[in-house]
Amino acid sequence: MTAHAGTGKRRLSRSAEFERVYRHGRSTANRHLVVYAFPNQSAATADGPRLGLSVSRKVGGAVERNQVKRLLREAFAKLAPDLAAGQDLVLVARPPVRELAEREGLAGIESSLADLIARARLGAAPDGPASASPPESEPFLEPASPPPPESAPEPPESARPEPAQSELVESAESAESEPAPAAPVLPPEATRELGS
Repeated sequence: MTAHAGTGKRRLSRSAEFERVYRHGRSTANRHLVVYAFPNQSAATADGPRLGLSVSRKVGGAVERNQVKRLLREAFAKLAPDLAAGQDLVLVARPPVRELAEREGLAGIESSLADLIARARLGAAPDGPASASPPESEPFLEPASPPPPESAPEPPESARPEPAQSELVESAESAESEPAPAAPVLPPEATRELGS
């Protein structure tokens, strides 16, 4: 029997399950990982959270991706007892996770995942039932930066104030002192082509 024999029901395997977590779940990220969490009250998750992994080719070749997935499963297995039951989680590995796996191994992956779980507040409540949602008074994600200011549209001609007499005199004087723009000079060959 394999080491993962008892975890068949604790994994997300169908694309519809992944899609539901991506579309309706909340996300939190750090440099190495992104976690999407979605509450699932089905009987399959009563014993603990279910895990789905997404490790793209940007992380590396097949060997490196499989190593990262193995380390993520091991780290998740160590942290799962501290997580709230009744939720589906999808972990997305970012490209820097490969360097972390090579440099620090399981300890580095476990540390990064534990940091991410703490930031996402996915742990079980110590004195009450497990809850996958944060308190209502605190937002889950950091507020997004405000949108860039848009330039105000020009008011219509009728809404513009009338210029004062002194402004009209100044603009007339400046128009007289500025030379008119010169017409473009075309070479004789171009004028013959245009004329014929």
